Amino acid sequence: MSTLVTPVQVMFFDTDAGGVVHNIAYLRFIETARTLLAVKLGMDWDYMRRTSVYPVVVRTEIDYRRPAVLGDELEVHGRLGEATPARFWCHFEIRRPRDSSLLITCQQALAFVKMPEGRPLRLPKGWPSPFLPEVSQSQSSRPSTDSQLPI
Repeated sequence: MSTLVTPVQVMFFDTDAGGVVHNIAYLRFIETARTLLAVKLGMDWDYMRRTSVYPVVVRTEIDYRRPAVLGDELEVHGRLGEATPARFWCHFEIRRPRDSSLLITCQQALAFVKMPEGRPLRLPKGWPSPFLPEVSQSQSSRPSTDSQLPI
């Protein structure tokens, strides 16, 4: 299973007037970790640009357990989780190493989507290796037959 640890330091713009991290800032921390995990698995910006295939978040579940505060040094632990034919899950924990606190748990469901059509793509056989869906020129130009694909 692929994992990644991303360090984060809480800045002024991450906090409210009381110095506590905004809930949306945690999602930004997770977005950064998820993007770096995708790059580690082989889906970089060049691939997305060339193929117009993007991993799209279709669901986020987050539990706020303890607050982070201004100046905290945190770690976002991300890992690839289970998958169905049309989507996959990523799981995250945000931890504060100085006191071993677990601050946030999060899981997100993602689907690969061909843009600009917005057409969901199935995960490749054997996923996550290969990590990326195959997109041929004929697939990118033909009308979608998977419009009812549940994601």
